[in-house]
Amino acid sequence: MKLRSSVAVLALVAAPATMQAAEFKLSDYKPVTEDRMKNPEAENWLLTKGNYAGWSYTPLDQITTENVSRLRPVWSAATGVNSGHEAPAVVNGDYMFVATPHNQVLAFDAKTGRSLWRFVREVPEGMGALHRTNRGVALWGDKVYVGSIDCMLTALDAKTGTKVWEAEVCDWETKSAYITSAPLAVKGKIIIGPSGGEFGVRGYIKAFDAETGKEAWTTYSVPAPGEPGSETWPQDGKWKDAWKNGGGTMWMPGNYDAKNDVIYWGVGNGAPWIADQRPGDNLYIASSLAINPDDGKIVSHFQYHHNDGWDWAAMNAPTLVEFNKDGNTVEGLISAQRNGVLYWLERDATGNISFDQAEKYVYNNVFTSIDPKTGRPTYNQDAIPGTGKSATYCPTLWGGKDWPYEAYSPKSGMLYIPYNENHCSTLTGIIQPIIPGVWSAGVDINALNIELRDGWDHIGGIQAWSVDGRKEEWRVKYPGSWNWGSILTTGGGVLFAGGTNDRMFRAYDEKSGKLLWEFPTPSGIISPPSAFSVDGKQYIAVVSGWGVDAAWVQGKMNELAGWEKQVPEGGSVWVFALD
Repeated sequence: MKLRSSVAVLALVAAPATMQAAEFKLSDYKPVTEDRMKNPEAENWLLTKGNYAGWSYTPLDQITTENVSRLRPVWSAATGVNSGHEAPAVVNGDYMFVATPHNQVLAFDAKTGRSLWRFVREVPEGMGALHRTNRGVALWGDKVYVGSIDCMLTALDAKTGTKVWEAEVCDWETKSAYITSAPLAVKGKIIIGPSGGEFGVRGYIKAFDAETGKEAWTTYSVPAPGEPGSETWPQDGKWKDAWKNGGGTMWMPGNYDAKNDVIYWGVGNGAPWIADQRPGDNLYIASSLAINPDDGKIVSHFQYHHNDGWDWAAMNAPTLVEFNKDGNTVEGLISAQRNGVLYWLERDATGNISFDQAEKYVYNNVFTSIDPKTGRPTYNQDAIPGTGKSATYCPTLWGGKDWPYEAYSPKSGMLYIPYNENHCSTLTGIIQPIIPGVWSAGVDINALNIELRDGWDHIGGIQAWSVDGRKEEWRVKYPGSWNWGSILTTGGGVLFAGGTNDRMFRAYDEKSGKLLWEFPTPSGIISPPSAFSVDGKQYIAVVSGWGVDAAWVQGKMNELAGWEKQVPEGGSVWVFALD
């Protein structure tokens, strides 16, 4: 299937800055420094997940479980585009930045919602992408950085939206790569990688100098022949060149251990999806990598499952935490993976990753066991799709948790997982050639399906796990919806989350999961909430705008369970505060 732009770029054209910040007498833009990124102020939201550790947590505590019922909308603004809005509002002082689908960045006065500027990069004619979305901006110095669907990384003047430089990250015309990820800013470098595993893209990330845009390094997730890990790919025979199109795209931003100077980055699924077309463990697909930010060298890795054959990407970087082990506090990583398993991993000062424990958090019929020493799973051979072989596996390719962020609260010591349960899929492998712009995942795209488990009572929900206690403390079930929403934890003990097809934005008690407040937005929420304060007043921000995978699955659920077929689309930014 040839993918082409179906929206005629929505009539979006390069737009000049609409207004100058100075007209509104905003405070001076405070440059984002290395020290500020390592110790972000509570009043700002400088990164997509709030801090380098990936917690999605704000220390702000003005909004509490006792008063959250008084939360009211303060301002709202339309983004002017459809498709799935998956980027958080990023805030530095008076300035709020929101990336949207169709290569757009909007800047607002964070307190009032007044538009400051809008940047739009025109989508090239003929440009096609499976996921037309954007997952956020990065800040460094006096600039805003954004990746575009057509493979460019652009630096913008934070005050005016004027383009400062742009650099090519990937090739959409001949390689079918495209960018949906937010960049990560570390030590004066802007790091980002493309999507495109379903087109046979070999994954990588690139680092660019924040001031000049000059490329600093490139790190591939699939080693070339002779490189460490290449022995896990076919060495000869029919599939000896599988590494060239082996997938492992790195399409979500990483996390950073600033104390030990180590980046942790997630690696996507294998390509094609069918495992017998690339026999071997296939490092480093479905792994977390520890990377030196200075030169991009891979320091260590942990592979969650070998020879991935289910499109179970490990694209989310693990969350940096400390946890108790045998009475001692150790530095670790925790991650709810798409394969439906929650992992505790240890990390040391050099970035070495070692396995500690794994627990299934949703039903998985593929892993018959997990080695308690290494974390390596043993597979149910009947649940592995092959070339010409059909197999049913659970969870589906959307996993126990897709890309939305888990969240950690240092106050409660719990990890909160936006999960999806009770869904399975049957795939049959075929051989597909690699042709630019043409689906080549090794399965017929028109044959993708969802099956619901017998006796299913819900799909989506939120689980709360004690990181030290290593057990589930509570869960909230959504009987009529999947969960496509990231979670925000707060110093006031309140969780905020969207993600459901009823368009609601909700607040929960972090200790019990009790619903405390909800508000209907015009569309469904699949973007991460964020928090900030101005003049001593705490605000909660979220972007509403349903689309991409959430919309496709909703259509399938209409066929399977009679759910509402479509959720209204159209993006809008919402900011709330106590009345």
